[in-house]
Amino acid sequence: MSDTTRLPIKIDTSVAHEARVYDYWLGGVDNYPADRALGDAIATHIPAIRAMARANRAFLGRAVRYVIEELGITQFLDIGTGIPTAGNTHEVAQRCDPAARIVYVDNDPIVLAHARALMASTPEGATAFIHADLHDPEEILAEPVLAETLDLGRPVALMLVAVLMYFRDEDSPHDIVARLLNALPPGSCLVITHPTADFDPKAMMNVVVASEQAGITFYPRSHAETESLFGGTEIIDPGVVPVVTWRPEPAIDSARVDAADPESAWYWAGIGRKL
Repeated sequence: MSDTTRLPIKIDTSVAHEARVYDYWLGGVDNYPADRALGDAIATHIPAIRAMARANRAFLGRAVRYVIEELGITQFLDIGTGIPTAGNTHEVAQRCDPAARIVYVDNDPIVLAHARALMASTPEGATAFIHADLHDPEEILAEPVLAETLDLGRPVALMLVAVLMYFRDEDSPHDIVARLLNALPPGSCLVITHPTADFDPKAMMNVVVASEQAGITFYPRSHAETESLFGGTEIIDPGVVPVVTWRPEPAIDSARVDAADPESAWYWAGIGRKL
C-alpha cells in the first residue's frame, strides 16, 4: 500500500464533507454531526436518498465485474474513492482477478487515514492510494505511485463514480476527463455515474441549495450533459442510462431500489471505451 500526502491532512469535522455524507447514507460510522445534518437535510427532499446511494454503489460493483470479465481490463484508476466500505473497487476486482491492480485517489484526509489501514491488496495484485484532488489531474498523473502500480502501456479503467457533480461547468470537467483519458492507452475505458435533476427537478434543486449552504458544490447534470462527458470514447451498450438499469444483476444487487423503475435512483450511468 502506497500513499502521498501533499494535501493538508487536517480534518475539520465541524464542516460537512461529501465523502462523509455519502458514508452516512451507506450506513457507515466514519461521519460527524455536520455530515449527518447535511445528509438528513438532503433526505427531507429525497427520502429515498440512502437507497439511491446503495444503488450507485451496486453499479460500481457491476461495472468493475463487466470491465474485467467482458473488456479484459484488470487495472483501475478510481478517483473520488470515498471512505472505504463494503464492495470497494479493489475488493470486487480482485475477487474477479486476484492480479488486478488499483490506484485510488481522494482529497479527504479521513479517506487517506482509512486507506492506509483498510485497502490491502491480494499478494498477486496491487493497491495504492494517492492523496490528491481531481481539480489537478496533472498532479495525479505525475505521482510516481501511479506508474509504479499501473502499467500505463495497457488499458486502464478510469472510475469517476459520483464525483463529477462537485464540478461546475466553469471548473472544466470535460477538460479534466480528457486530460486523464489522454494519459491512458486506447482500449481503456471511462466509468461515470452522475446525479441528475431530470427525474425530479424541484427536489434536486432543493438538494443543490442545501449542499451549497453547507459549503459543498453540487451540480446535477442532464442526460445530454452527462453523455457529453464521455467525449473521445465509444459508449458501450446500453448507453448512458438510469443507474439501476445498467446491466442489472438481480441475484447480486441488494440496493433495495426497483430496477424495473428507471427513476428509482437519480443517477445517469455509463461506460465508454477509449478509441
